[in-house]
Parts: sequence; structure tokens; C-alpha cells
Amino acid sequence: MLRRFLNTKIRDVEITATHLDYEGSITIDEEILEKAGILVGEEVQVLNEHNGERFTTYVIKGRRGSRAIELNGPAAHLGMAGDRVMILSYVSLSENEIAGHSPRIISVERDF
Repeated sequence: MLRRFLNTKIRDVEITATHLDYEGSITIDEEILEKAGILVGEEVQVLNEHNGERFTTYVIKGRRGSRAIELNGPAAHLGMAGDRVMILSYVSLSENEIAGHSPRIISVERDF
């Protein structure tokens, strides 16, 4: 049996732009993705601290060093530039992997 656990949390970031005319996703600065261990195309959950919205989407790589956090397509209705968000990824673990797992927590304010 596999169980789902938090794998990564990116915190202390703000939405930098929204783009309604797009198929969907969240654009994240390549440097942040690398530090968080999140891959392009990976499913993430986005939690908007400003309005309480919580949604699932996939990741697009943003320009390195830009600090871009951009909501695209329908997700652009769920936040606006300046809203603080958390971005979460999850992992499925077998019973023998659980004890050795600890999530990676990245604070953009603290870690960059």
C-alpha cells in the first residue's frame, strides 16, 4: 500500500503575474524549482493565503532568477499579483519508506 505525504512546500512567495489567455498551469522561477526539487510538468497544489483558494495544477519553468510565480489560464481567476501563496508537492511512499521521509520546506524570503 502507498500513502501520500507532503514532499515539498514553497512558502513566502507572492504571485507576480496572471495570464488568463493560456491553457493552464503555474509558472515558477527555475531556481526555485531546483531548490525545491520540483520538476517541470509535476502536479502541485497552490494555496492562496489572501483569499483561501486552493487548487491543483502543473508546473511550467520560469526564467531563472526572475522570482516568477505566475498563474495561467483558469488559475488566473484564483489569485492576483501580490497575493501570498504556498506551493505544495506530494509523494507516494510505501510503508518502509515513510520513516525515512522528511519534507523539504523552502522559504523564498529565508533561502534566497
